[in-house]
Amino acid sequence: MRAQLRAAHLALTFLTTLPLPHVTELRDGDFARASAYYPLAGYAVGGAVSLLLWLPVPLPGGVSAALGVGAWLVLTGMLHFDGLVDSADALFAVKTPAERLVILRDVHVGAFGLATGCLSLLLLWSLLSAPLAPLAPLVAAVAARTLLLIPMNSYPAARAESLGARSREGRIWTALLIAAPTLLIPGAWAAWLAALAAALLTAAFSARRLGGGLNGDTYGLIVVTAELAALIALAWGR
Repeated sequence: MRAQLRAAHLALTFLTTLPLPHVTELRDGDFARASAYYPLAGYAVGGAVSLLLWLPVPLPGGVSAALGVGAWLVLTGMLHFDGLVDSADALFAVKTPAERLVILRDVHVGAFGLATGCLSLLLLWSLLSAPLAPLAPLVAAVAARTLLLIPMNSYPAARAESLGARSREGRIWTALLIAAPTLLIPGAWAAWLAALAAALLTAAFSARRLGGGLNGDTYGLIVVTAELAALIALAWGR
């Protein structure tokens, strides 16, 4: 039980900026165990954004949506957004897979990353401006972080020494059990299916462009695309 609580704590401190005490001593397998609790981060991030959008504050819809986008970025520490931008620069480059892996390590942002990042934020803002169900951000955030475990455990690590490689092999059934309550929310099944399709397609494209494996940046890309796909499905259902 102590090991599982430690894993849940690590998942929250790794994927969110919640003011929790950080894990000071990491052991072998800690990140792998923590990945099974990624849905908890989805509840924290998506729940906070849902609450922000639900509050009866007399603000224009666009302003509320912009605050929602800001909260999403702040609560995640832009971790997944950074992965999206870095992945776009590498995956869309006309290079060899080995050269794309080098680009992933580059801290500078190129045209592909800038354009993809701006487009994703604009799409997120547009979706949060739409007449979504109050818990739509929660469903999207939980589904994306749960379904991430499928490609994480289906593809090898692009770099064996990376943090992403140490985060693999989390128990998908534990994550699904934690995320299961979101399936009771109206429209959630369609959102989950859309997120699953987005996660699998993004993972397959990324692995093909990187020579067969995935890394932490592409995990971030998968989370963002799965979130957006889930929100699109929820907006479509309205």
